[in-house]
Amino acid sequence: MTLYTRQGCHLCEEARLVVARVCAELGEAFDEVDVDTDPELQDRFTDEVPVTFVDGRQHDFWRVDEARLRAALAR
Repeated sequence: MTLYTRQGCHLCEEARLVVARVCAELGEAFDEVDVDTDPELQDRFTDEVPVTFVDGRQHDFWRVDEARLRAALAR
């Protein structure tokens, strides 16, 4: 799973906590990518951070629903 974030984003901080908790409980790893380090990602996600991807597909943006993320990772 991948979590796309940016520095200074309060929603990103909240999402990171949820993602870290769920991944730890399920024994899953996640990568965190700062969209501002790549112009393509910056253009692609603009104001939609944080963005989560599960199995290469966009899962959520702005808010991470813990139950929905747990279900997606458990599949």
